[in-house]
Amino acid sequence: MANAEHSGRPTEAPGATAVGGTRARLRAARLGLWLLAAVLAVRQVAAVLTTPSGERLTALETWVGPEGVLHVSGSLYDSTRFTGTPFSGLVLKPLTRPAAEALGWGWTFGILLLVVALGTIAARALPQPVGRRTAILAAPVAISLLMLSLPVRNTLWLGQTSVIPVLLVLLGCFAAHGQRLSGGLIGIAAALQPTLLIFAPLLWFTGRRQAATATGVTFAATTALAWAAMPQDSYTYWVHHLAGTGLGGPADDLANQSLHGALLRLGLEGPLEIGLFLLLGAAVVILALRRAVRYAHDGQLLLAVAVTGCAAMAVAPTAWQHQLLWVLLTAVGRVGKRARDRMVWPVAVVLVMTLPAKMMLPNMAFLHPVRDNVVLLAALAAATAVPFLSRTSPYFRTPIPTRYAPPVPARFAFVPLLPFLRRVLLRPNLLLELLLIRVTYAAYAKVRLAATGGSNSAGRARAEEHGQQILDLERLLQMDIEHAVNHAVVKIGWLREFFDFYYTSFHFIVPLTVLGLLYWRRPVDYRWARSALGFATLLALVGFWLYPLAPPRLMPGLGIIDTVHGVQDFSQPDYGTLTHLTNQYAAMPSLHFGWSLWCGLVIVIIAPKPWMKTLGLLHPLLTAAAIVATGNHWILDAAGGAVVVGAGFGLTYLLQGPRARTTVAAAELSSEPSAQAKDRTPS
Repeated sequence: MANAEHSGRPTEAPGATAVGGTRARLRAARLGLWLLAAVLAVRQVAAVLTTPSGERLTALETWVGPEGVLHVSGSLYDSTRFTGTPFSGLVLKPLTRPAAEALGWGWTFGILLLVVALGTIAARALPQPVGRRTAILAAPVAISLLMLSLPVRNTLWLGQTSVIPVLLVLLGCFAAHGQRLSGGLIGIAAALQPTLLIFAPLLWFTGRRQAATATGVTFAATTALAWAAMPQDSYTYWVHHLAGTGLGGPADDLANQSLHGALLRLGLEGPLEIGLFLLLGAAVVILALRRAVRYAHDGQLLLAVAVTGCAAMAVAPTAWQHQLLWVLLTAVGRVGKRARDRMVWPVAVVLVMTLPAKMMLPNMAFLHPVRDNVVLLAALAAATAVPFLSRTSPYFRTPIPTRYAPPVPARFAFVPLLPFLRRVLLRPNLLLELLLIRVTYAAYAKVRLAATGGSNSAGRARAEEHGQQILDLERLLQMDIEHAVNHAVVKIGWLREFFDFYYTSFHFIVPLTVLGLLYWRRPVDYRWARSALGFATLLALVGFWLYPLAPPRLMPGLGIIDTVHGVQDFSQPDYGTLTHLTNQYAAMPSLHFGWSLWCGLVIVIIAPKPWMKTLGLLHPLLTAAAIVATGNHWILDAAGGAVVVGAGFGLTYLLQGPRARTTVAAAELSSEPSAQAKDRTPS
């Protein structure tokens, strides 16, 4: 008080300063997220508007263009190109001329504004209580995820209207004043997409019976209006095509993520397929409505709406990719008692809705049924199976916390640069790890291929020039031993076969084995080692991009024998037998050697016995011999691999600090009793 009187101003309490700092950080984070959302929006609009007119907004052009189905005489469905309801055709008809004249800017920016409105409403509809941080950051995060999602990208690219029904349902559930207006908006949405009538029973069983009645009345009135104005089209749609079945592309197309499309892709057809579809559809609707009603009564209305929307998508005759936004909205549901499990469902949903299915699962024949129906499976899981937590659960707001290792002192005061990335004692969620590893590897393979323009021939001249540079440097250093080693190994049959097998097999087997053992036996070291491997791989991708390099086997005139792929025809741009699915010039740095060196170093650091450490060091030595003997790498490629691995460990140390030297067994023993006690806490 004396100090305050002396200075003429009150003294700020430490707590007030901390609160002010937190608010400033939240404001900065919110501004950054809004900027990110704006950048994504500009990117999507630019991608559409910079594309030639004949290649963008093709669906809208099909409907309202100069030769669109809304301009021609006869039925809208004569060509099956128009997939909307007769009511949607009736709504679009008056807009035909203006839309044809402003096919690009007006429609694209209009859909963009609808997406922003959709994200804002979804953010405001989060179940209470919502923390201050979540309330501030939810809207820009939701809009950014929508901008990245495949449904929104397809909607903008094709000129579809599928955002409108979703927005109408959300407006009816969360923004409309009065049950009649609420039901009217949802009824209009159902008039555009008939399976959205499933929301009427949701409204009825949650006590909003006036809204449910208004939904049915509005749907009937709008459909009757369209029937009166367009009787031939209405008959064709509702009777001949059975509410749109068969319109658009083939029903068994991969883009049709409905139960009907999945059953057709599995080879079922005729009465058997129709009967099974109706039976499964009824089961999905009943289970989804029961769950949705329970979540609505629990105060999680947004989750209830998302679950119901997923069921509507699954039981529709056709659910094209631009109609699948309901799956993304289920990310608001909370799953898992432990904090380490809380992000599994949201991450899985975001990956499914933002990445092509080929990036989610490996290209293996037995996985094709899952890969081809991954969005449908996510929708079915959300509608019928995912155990979303109730708000009455003690874990809804406060999951079992994650245990962290005590910090290890670093040699430098500025390490770690990211102190909030603390060392976790327990192993991460296995499903989440597998998802991230698979997506990361798919992105790695895609960047590898794109580094030379998408094919081996695109970067051939530059890669061979770089190969000559490496060869000249090795000759200067008197280490150009590739030709001698290659020809010596070729003369010894068993040695050639050994190195071929080692090169093609151990590259993946050993790193995956090391990661698996660390995950199961040494969770703390697993996270540290995985981070180092990730950084090394990212740095290697930069090298592939900046310095495409022809390996010795692809250097014309050098005389290297390709022991793995066979004799190459240098007159062919892709060298005959070489695969078209990978970049043959991603040689500098060598990740064959880099990943093997990572394995060796991790084993040397962690293994308790000398013979284990010796085996660990033997692997990179054999790998170095294999990559040279088979003609797949230069000696300097291995040196480059060693550099990126060293940099990977260095970055891990710099960002997170030293490795947590905590006995995992003791940590698990000390954590399990508390976790078990928390599990026994009454709900």
